[in-house]
Amino acid sequence: MSSLFDDLKQGLEEAIDFERGNGKARVKTYMIMPIKKYSNKEIREIRIKAGMTQSVFASYMGVSKKTVEAWECGRTHPTGPVYRLLDILATEDLDETDFVVVK
Repeated sequence: MSSLFDDLKQGLEEAIDFERGNGKARVKTYMIMPIKKYSNKEIREIRIKAGMTQSVFASYMGVSKKTVEAWECGRTHPTGPVYRLLDILATEDLDETDFVVVK
């Protein structure tokens, strides 16, 4: 039999045992932290700390260079997913192995 079948069978057997009161269920709890909103100055500092030009930063974030310019000037603000990426960049120690530079 396939490994997938064996895994499914084992999972179902564990679920049946749990329903009958035999055995314990595994529980995982995830805590999702609130999104930190960064100011236009903080966004620029994060980009510079990461060693990226506005063009490279835009590609990393999946937006246009004009959008990055607007963020850094304070004309517009990023949305939730971008704030999560900014948080990762702000809190991680980055080195040149984290990015591939294509010329």
